[in-house]
Amino acid sequence: MKLSLQLKLGQQLAMTPQLQQAIRLLQLSSTDLHQEVGQMLESNPMLELEESEREHSAQLRAEDDWRETRWQEPWQPSFSGPARDGEAFDFAASSPEPDSLQDHLLWQLNLTPMSNRDQTIALAIIDAIDANGMLSVDIDSLLAAFAPAAGVGADEALAVLHRIQQFDPAGVASRDLAECLLLQLGQISDPELESAAECARRVVNNHLDLLASHDYAQLMRRARLREDELGAAIRLIESLNPRPGAQLSPAAAGYVIPDVLVRRDPASATWRVDLNPDSAPRIRINQDYADLASNSAGDDGSYLRSNLQEARWFLKSLQSRNETLLKVAARIVEHQRDFLEYGEEAMKPLVLHEIAEAVDMHESTISRVTTQKYLHTPRGVFELKYFFSSHVSTSGGGECSSTAIRAIIRKLVAQENTCKPLSDNRIATLLRERGIEVARRTIAKYRESLSIPPSNERKRLAMPVQD
Repeated sequence: MKLSLQLKLGQQLAMTPQLQQAIRLLQLSSTDLHQEVGQMLESNPMLELEESEREHSAQLRAEDDWRETRWQEPWQPSFSGPARDGEAFDFAASSPEPDSLQDHLLWQLNLTPMSNRDQTIALAIIDAIDANGMLSVDIDSLLAAFAPAAGVGADEALAVLHRIQQFDPAGVASRDLAECLLLQLGQISDPELESAAECARRVVNNHLDLLASHDYAQLMRRARLREDELGAAIRLIESLNPRPGAQLSPAAAGYVIPDVLVRRDPASATWRVDLNPDSAPRIRINQDYADLASNSAGDDGSYLRSNLQEARWFLKSLQSRNETLLKVAARIVEHQRDFLEYGEEAMKPLVLHEIAEAVDMHESTISRVTTQKYLHTPRGVFELKYFFSSHVSTSGGGECSSTAIRAIIRKLVAQENTCKPLSDNRIATLLRERGIEVARRTIAKYRESLSIPPSNERKRLAMPVQD
């Protein structure tokens, strides 16, 4: 075999570090992007935050006012916080956190006269209460936690449990749903609700399964209640809280910063798409360090020039991200203009391939752009992926979006007769009358995605009109 050298021409896509950085910035959310920019500002001395003249003058006026107030006012503020001179006081960080359910129960326990032995049992019971206010273990498991030498009996633990069940909120420390509802019914003291509370206790005690299945005919027969009595009892039961501890254990609120703002221009009757200035960090190259890099030599100059090149690539990647996001969002708004004007029922079917062809990009790029990016519209804040949906054929040869079909199903269920709710077959028939061909199993899938229960669980009694 003879060895030889050959030259060939060819094209090959190379994943350079700069391209990898641009792709990574493209798929970051606004929160992650702020963190990425913060890390880059700490590691690269060439970058700095860009302040507008208005912000800079406002900051100078605030500092001047603070200095004048400090020298003119003889008194000091009554609060003491971590804020230093020139920093704004963080009221959110200094405000006390809301008490948890356990803290609220322990506070009531300290106000309740009990022996040391009963307090030990009460502490074990409170520790076993979950965030919903229900007792997460049974009495036998609770007794097993005590040492055999303590000699704590079941009757003694039940007596302490009954005392804790009188704490606020009503229904706390319940072992099941029926006990939770009965505890709340037992604390009703309104004479006008006494008759309804007695009927509700009869239903919860013996026929809670029939109430859950909405078998009202069988329920009235077994509980020996008239229709008006059962209706009053059901209204009272629906006013109770099956998770009494949830009101003291609120979930952490999640805040979304929209990346794109959509406004209607009243002059031209068109929709205007702009980037949210608060979602995109504004940074720039420090010109003093840039001049120093060009005039320095040796290791210092090499270090500054490498950081300068890295800063330029980072700014270029940020600009490319903003341009791509704005371009994709504008195409989505143009395609879904009917949704912005008329609502969800006017949503058009849309897939990634259509936007990719419109902006001359790959589908994977569109997928990265629309993930965890949010659009602020007059109808609310939506993720960009919300505007993409599959289509269902219509009898006229057109297409209908699955999002629009879900909106129609929600509207039909909201307008139905609760005494005779619409079944999935009936909803499919009503959609077929509108020219939308959807199978019953597809209706069931859409209904479950909207968290709408089946027709037998939506059935209600004919409630009399209250004067």
